[in-house]
Amino acid sequence: MKKTSIKLVAATALGLITLAGCSGGGKDIVTMKGGKITQDEFYTQLTKDEQSKQVLTGMIFNKIALENYGKDVSKEAIDKEYSAAEKQYGGQKVFEETLKQYNLDTKQFKENIKSNLAQKAMMEAHVKITDADLEEAWKTYHPDVEAQIIMVDKQDTADSILKDVKDNGDFAKIAKEKSQDTTTKEDGGKVTFNSTATTKPENVMIPQNVKEAAYKLEDGQVSDVIKAQNQMTGAESYYIVKMDKNQKKGNDYKPFEKQLKEVVKQNKLADPAFQQKVLGDELNKANVKIKDNQFKDILTPYLPKKEDTKQSDASKDSQATESSKEASTDSSK
Repeated sequence: MKKTSIKLVAATALGLITLAGCSGGGKDIVTMKGGKITQDEFYTQLTKDEQSKQVLTGMIFNKIALENYGKDVSKEAIDKEYSAAEKQYGGQKVFEETLKQYNLDTKQFKENIKSNLAQKAMMEAHVKITDADLEEAWKTYHPDVEAQIIMVDKQDTADSILKDVKDNGDFAKIAKEKSQDTTTKEDGGKVTFNSTATTKPENVMIPQNVKEAAYKLEDGQVSDVIKAQNQMTGAESYYIVKMDKNQKKGNDYKPFEKQLKEVVKQNKLADPAFQQKVLGDELNKANVKIKDNQFKDILTPYLPKKEDTKQSDASKDSQATESSKEASTDSSK
């Protein structure tokens, strides 16, 4: 769980309080010489703010996800995510202090985790995987490899470490001493990964270009310094990889079908067109009605365009007509 998640929770919580607490009342919330600001005035101003519209949209999808998929989110799953976030921030005490900075507590953060997991479950429920999907994923799939990594944030540091590795050869010892990847360094940089997002241990961030370079290594071989960039922050990092066991995939995808299904699923979940269709389908199922005209268009981007609906209906009518013709032909024989 990334550190920006706390900011997101805080912003969302503030938006929920603001929208929920200020609607539908003439009560004064500010008084001053020569005037006042009422709840109605404040609410009217909020409706003009794009951020408020985003908050309301998020509330709608959150409500749908929790109502239909929240029951499938276990306490164990929530606790696991919370523990991972706590560990990332340096332990319980530091994490709780960080939450306080954003006016959050453990309960609120866990509620946000449940919402995120419910929305994830909602998306995953719409994933359908075909043989064609598996065959396409197979083209670029690479099975599990066992490796060791060293990650640092400076080029000259990486160059110095690579020289040390080549001179002394004890990759694990050097990884423990100098790697900045906190998840793997204690175990000498050991990590298992493939072309999916899954790693052992969990949540090890290995950029795609680092993986591609690793796949080309033979067992026991050490890479050159590999420069990578964090897509979210733009920060640069530098990797050195030692290949322990590079598994070859062969020509038959059947032994890797489970892993390929995970690849297809993750690709679909990351596809904006897929996301939009899921959200549109869920909105239609929930029969969402916007009662305030100020917000009447906030869901338009997620709903199918009228021409798309007409084309879909026309396609269904055509299929029905064709089926009717076939049935008529069969009965006349």
